[in-house]
Amino acid sequence: MVALAAVALVGLTGCDGPDPNNLETYYDDPAPSATQPVRTPEVQVPAPKAAPVTPAAPDPGPLVERVLLTDQDVAEEGVEPGSGAASGCLSDEPSATSRTASWRYPSGSVLRHRVAAYPDRPGADVVANAVCAGHQVELPAQAGVERQGAWCDGKTCTVLLAKGTLVSGLTVSASTEARAIDAAKRLLPAMTAKLTAPAAQP
Repeated sequence: MVALAAVALVGLTGCDGPDPNNLETYYDDPAPSATQPVRTPEVQVPAPKAAPVTPAAPDPGPLVERVLLTDQDVAEEGVEPGSGAASGCLSDEPSATSRTASWRYPSGSVLRHRVAAYPDRPGADVVANAVCAGHQVELPAQAGVERQGAWCDGKTCTVLLAKGTLVSGLTVSASTEARAIDAAKRLLPAMTAKLTAPAAQP
């Protein structure tokens, strides 16, 4: 009897250990390794913003050329192409884009036309601040022109017309002041038509 009790006791104590057939109790979860890499959250760095692109200003050269008088425009004056740069109040600033055309009368009188585009201010301001030698003269007001002015110095007369950023200037050097003024009056309509045409404005 004593031997059987001992065997039963050994059998009961043997049940206290892990059951090899029970996977939930036989294996313990492995402890986390200290050498495992630690993931850090990714930080999204915004891409640098591109600087705004400023469109290039249109070239005023073609615009100025459309306003410049041509041989056909002055054909009724009986002139021939000449040479010579504009001077006095027809000269313009370095920032301006300009074109000049010149003609010569059979008598030797000279006709010059210059058109200038000013990128930084209205043409009306240019005419208002023009420094032209001689005295001011009155010429017929031209429709569509924002500002005009006329001066005569001896036998040379100058007319300035402005619209937008453009200034159209005509200089006539004749045998008398009266003839210079008459020539300027005859050419005013052609100057005005080209300056105020829709194609002449940017």
